[in-house]
Amino acid sequence: MAYETIQYAVAPTGVATITLDQPETRNALSDELLAELIDAFESARDDDRVRCVVLASSHETVFSSGANLGGFSGDAPLVHKHLGSAKFVRLFRLIGELGKPTICAAGGHVLAGALGIALACDLVVAKDSATFGTPEINVGAFPFMIMALIYRNVPRKKTNELLLLGERISAEEALEAGIVNRVVPAEEFDSAVEEWALKLASKSPLIMRLGKDAMFRQQDMAFADALEFLHSQLTIALSTEDIVEGVSAFFEKREPVWKGR
Repeated sequence: MAYETIQYAVAPTGVATITLDQPETRNALSDELLAELIDAFESARDDDRVRCVVLASSHETVFSSGANLGGFSGDAPLVHKHLGSAKFVRLFRLIGELGKPTICAAGGHVLAGALGIALACDLVVAKDSATFGTPEINVGAFPFMIMALIYRNVPRKKTNELLLLGERISAEEALEAGIVNRVVPAEEFDSAVEEWALKLASKSPLIMRLGKDAMFRQQDMAFADALEFLHSQLTIALSTEDIVEGVSAFFEKREPVWKGR
């Protein structure tokens, strides 16, 4: 479908790219943009051609400035504001339950609610000029919707610092804090994202789905429950043809041919 605030494309390599494309608002996370993001991720989820999803931005210096602050002070009924912010919940769960690996290509500043979207992705590659932060406290708000994601990715004291002070940190500081996986210069950024996307797209889509589902579900389980659940998932993986093919290809020193079953 045609989108107004994003771009969506699927390459022959199996990499789908969702690009935030409202530079005049610095990709503010409006109801419309969030709805289109949800639709695009659902399309990627349901498309068997897609093996990996890259979330990027067309803005030269900003990935996204976060939630649309105008909506906070608008005259819309409170229930409408509540339903609008619920799109964050839906999007975070959708990315987590996508069954396909995701990369956030942080080519610019990642602020406020956008930090939650970045952390919902499996991997984050950042330009060395990007900054990260939760500045909501500076305008009398608080990053409620993304707090759960930050605490699950970043050490507690560092998260407290981000939430309470509202200051930005550099890409290198974000790397040290566990927010991003890799920081690269601008001239290497596109190739670094592509390198990882192609690697992810080359894996067994079936085993990747089983693994991704397990990653998402076990994170909040008690340790003993997680072990029991993961044991059952290993048994399911052992029943697939792809695991046999992968091991056979390893010993035969050839590239595997995935069957997805």
